[in-house]
Amino acid sequence: MGAGRSPADGTGTGGQAAGAGPATDEPTVEPAVEPTEGPAGEPAGGPAGGPAGEGAEDGGPAPARSRRFSLTRDTARPEGGGRAASGDAPAPARQWPLLAVLCTAGAGLLTVAAGPFDQAFRIGAMLIGVALLAGAVLRWVVPSVGMLAVRSRFTDIVTYGLMGALIVLLALMAQPEPWLHAPFLQDVVHFTIR
Repeated sequence: MGAGRSPADGTGTGGQAAGAGPATDEPTVEPAVEPTEGPAGEPAGGPAGGPAGEGAEDGGPAPARSRRFSLTRDTARPEGGGRAASGDAPAPARQWPLLAVLCTAGAGLLTVAAGPFDQAFRIGAMLIGVALLAGAVLRWVVPSVGMLAVRSRFTDIVTYGLMGALIVLLALMAQPEPWLHAPFLQDVVHFTIR
């Protein structure tokens, strides 16, 4: 039978498998790829060490993976993103700044949705804005605020403060019967609509 193999095993009579290198006894050299680790320290792709399904049927070498689409394994913790309480405290206590902001904003949303009294939409919207303003103050004053820290301290303070101030301002100016009159804003609106 010479150098050819039978067509039943997927190879031609030239002694080469489809897509394989030359039919020699020398091993082929694959480019080196760093192994990546999955969760719990296992190599990515499963306990076998390679990508899932790699070499499962033929036992041959796996194709080299592209590093073009690599995944981010870790990101730097934002400044002040540590626990707000000690590690032996219960989980809610470690994240009290975030919980305070979320509970205040949730109370505002419930007030707007339920509408238990006149002007409830205005009070509820102001509660949401006050929650964001409180988040800005906490981010400035408290050294470690847990998951309330999203970006750098300066960016968080500006973002929370600006959004909170705009929501409170819009709640005060909401129609009908606004609590705050700003004639220059009416001129801006009329100039923009014309």
